[in-house]
Amino acid sequence: MDYQDFLEGVDALASLYSFDILPDGSFSEIRLMGVNRQNEGMLHFSPDAPEFYPGIPYRYYWKDLNFERVLYKSGSERRSLYSYVNARGFWLKGFYIPVSNFDTPPAEDGTKTVYCLYILEYANDIETDSMSQHSADVASSVTNISIKLHEMQDFYQAMSAAASEIKTICGAELCSIYTVDGQSQKCCLINGDGIQGEQLEALAVEMGCSPFEVAMRWEKTLEMSDCLLLEDLKVIEERDPAWYSSLCKHGVKNIVLYEIRCQRTLVGFIWAANVDTSKMMKIKQTLELTSFLLAAVIRNYQLVSRLEMRSTVDGLTQVGSRNAMNDRVDRWTSGAEKLPEVMGVAFADLNGLKTVNDDEGHDAGDRLLSRAASLLKIAFGDHEIYRAGGDEFVAFCPGISEEKLLEQVQQLRSLADSTHDVSFAVGTAYVTGDYDICKAMQAADENMYRDKEEFYRLHPEKDRRRRSRG
Repeated sequence: MDYQDFLEGVDALASLYSFDILPDGSFSEIRLMGVNRQNEGMLHFSPDAPEFYPGIPYRYYWKDLNFERVLYKSGSERRSLYSYVNARGFWLKGFYIPVSNFDTPPAEDGTKTVYCLYILEYANDIETDSMSQHSADVASSVTNISIKLHEMQDFYQAMSAAASEIKTICGAELCSIYTVDGQSQKCCLINGDGIQGEQLEALAVEMGCSPFEVAMRWEKTLEMSDCLLLEDLKVIEERDPAWYSSLCKHGVKNIVLYEIRCQRTLVGFIWAANVDTSKMMKIKQTLELTSFLLAAVIRNYQLVSRLEMRSTVDGLTQVGSRNAMNDRVDRWTSGAEKLPEVMGVAFADLNGLKTVNDDEGHDAGDRLLSRAASLLKIAFGDHEIYRAGGDEFVAFCPGISEEKLLEQVQQLRSLADSTHDVSFAVGTAYVTGDYDICKAMQAADENMYRDKEEFYRLHPEKDRRRRSRG
């Protein structure tokens, strides 16, 4: 049979597959019968792939369970099918077309061989027209999820509402959205009841890794597919025994795992268990559209969160930034936030930073600042710490006693004395009742300046200010 001439007549990425429908209605493995010249790259995707011959098992080259599911359905039901999925950032259009050209009579035992042509188109960017080619039922389900995502301003409430809606659509006993931030390596598990921190940690413990490593293992389990829709757990048992054990422990019998990608960046997973398996095709079509909606919402939240963190957290020392300190003071002075009845303010200035910068370079100065901030977090870790300037830090200590404030200052000095390079000039102010927070900060700053002058009087070799004045 000349499969090649047939395939070369297709002006697209084309491949031909066959499988047997066995007497009991089950299917044999899928065989790759041929690819046209435009699609020869698939034969070389894996460096370990064997040399091609017509009828070679398809899994020697690839293992996409969702592709197999649709191919079996198309070939066995003798009807053309269409899919549109996001696979590692590429949008793939797949056309599955039963082919009768190569049919042969059934074998004596009733085994029948069927053939199916697969035509692939791919693009980097999404095509909205392609996404719209779904049934009214699927479109309605996706619309409901979209409404849930956008009717609430709070990100986690929106994720929770979406997870609840997906659970209903899937007819699932369990359903969660698992967000992944690759930059911070932080993950969050959200179901219809909100954030599930304890469940997230328990899952990681059961799998013997961190929550972020769980996500990486799920990505590996997908094996270049965009999702898993499994009516039993055999594949999970083969690919990740630890996860299989965890699923069995919680009574999971079937599972849907759908990755959420923004372009080529993994930002999460949709996870559903014990779903209504009679709805698998609808579930797949719904979630491939839903994952696109979720990807945009999750990615936007991550980007905004990073911008907010950059404006409120000092990147070098990981304490509050000057902007965050000013915002705090503004809320107090404007009356937007009530001042605490008791307030301790501590100004701490890192001695000798200019000397280190001049003699050893700014990288050494940055390391000194980081170590200094670490000591401040130990001494004032129960309170708000800000980096107010280059070498200056401020701690606001609401509700503290004056004695405790001085104890913490002394602890900071003792910690610095235990190092070979960190030294602080410290000034404090303690106020109660009707006070002006700006005047309290000014008083603490003046006390710190006096302490600094005393330090340089005792250590004139470290005072580059006097040298610069000549």
